[in-house]
Amino acid sequence: MSNNLKRILDFNSLTDSVFLFGARQTGKTTLLLERFPDIPYYDLLETDTFERFQRNPSLLRQELLALPNDSWVVIDDIQLIPVLLNEVHWLMTRKNLKFVLSGSSARMLRRRGVNTLDGRASRIVLYPLVSAEIPDFDIIKAVNHGMLPRHYMASDTEIKDRLQAYVSVYLKEEIKAEALVRNLSTFNRFLEIAALNNGEMINYNNIARECGVDGKTVKEYFSILFDTLIAYEVPAYQKHIKRRLNQASRFYFFDVAIPSYLTRRGYLQPGSADFGHAFEHLMIQEIIAYLGYHKCDNALSYWHTYSGLEVDAVLGDAEVAIEFKSRTEIQNNHLKGLRAFKEEHPQARLIVVSLDPRPRQWGDVEIMPAQDFLKKLWGKNIF
Repeated sequence: MSNNLKRILDFNSLTDSVFLFGARQTGKTTLLLERFPDIPYYDLLETDTFERFQRNPSLLRQELLALPNDSWVVIDDIQLIPVLLNEVHWLMTRKNLKFVLSGSSARMLRRRGVNTLDGRASRIVLYPLVSAEIPDFDIIKAVNHGMLPRHYMASDTEIKDRLQAYVSVYLKEEIKAEALVRNLSTFNRFLEIAALNNGEMINYNNIARECGVDGKTVKEYFSILFDTLIAYEVPAYQKHIKRRLNQASRFYFFDVAIPSYLTRRGYLQPGSADFGHAFEHLMIQEIIAYLGYHKCDNALSYWHTYSGLEVDAVLGDAEVAIEFKSRTEIQNNHLKGLRAFKEEHPQARLIVVSLDPRPRQWGDVEIMPAQDFLKKLWGKNIF
C-alpha cells in the first residue's frame, strides 16, 4: 500500500482485545504491521506458523507466558485455527494479555464449539479504502477499479486481471475453504445472479428460480455473503406515515467493482445507466464505512413506496434523506422521491448527490457535487 494512504481506523484508543474483521485484501495485515511493529505477531497464513499451532495449539500459551501482564499480541487470520481461541482466552484471564485477532469472516464465531471469549473482545471492521484516505480521489477510477487498496492503485491495464484473480481466488476459494456450501458451481451461478441484482430489493424466490435452487438455499447463500463481509444488507425504512412501504432489504457487494466484474460490464463512463448504478453503490459504500467507523449501528436504510417513489439512503430516524444521481445537472423530476419523503418527515434534511459542477440549493433540497458530499460526510457535516 502506498505510504500516502493513511487509514482512518485508529488503534491508539484501544484498551481491550478486539476482533478485527474485513474482507480479503482490505488491508488488515498491512495496517496491523504498521500499527503494531514491535509486539508479538503471528500470521497464520505463514505455512510454518500454521502447521506449528495446528499441531500443538498450546505452543501459543507456552510462548507468551513470559510476556509482562497487559502486553499486546496480534494473531492474523485467526479463523484458520479457531481452537487457538481457547489459548487466547486463558492468556487473557490469567495473564491479562490483550489481543488483536484479525479475520476475514465473522461466521467462525457461530460455529459450534468455537470459543467466543465470553464477550471479552469487541468487534471492529476494516472496510475497503474510502475517499478520505486517498489524496486526489478519483470517482471514475473508484467506480471502475473498486476501493480495495491493490485494485484502486492498479493501472487500467492491470485491473481486469486483479479483479479476476480476486473473484476466483478470494471470493470463491474462501467459500470453498470454509466448506460453507456443498455445490460450488451453483454458488458461483448465484454470485452472478446476485451481481445483476446488486443495489436492488432482495427477492429470494426470483433469484432462486434463476439459480435453479429453492428460496431457503438462496437465503443461506445471502447469509454467507453477509457473514463473510462480502456483501452488506441495507434494510427498508419502516416508519409508516401515509404511504405503504416496501419492507424487503437491499443488498450491495462490499466493493463497487465486484458486481461490475461479475456482470462483465467493462469500463464505465459517466452518462450510462451502468455508471449510474455503480455511482450509487460507491456512495452507499462510503456511507456504510463512515457509519461503521463511527459506530453508528443501524443508522442506514432506504425508503421505497409501493407506488414507486424512493429515496436511496435514509440516515437515522429520517434525519437525512439522500438521492444519488450521476447527472451533471439535476432537474425538477429528479426530486420527486425526496419531496414525497419530506411530506411525511418534514424535519428531514434533503440532499441530492450528483456530478453537478457546483453546489446548489433548490428550495429545501441541497444539490451537492459528489466530491463535496464526500468531504462533508467524512468531515461529520452530513450525519
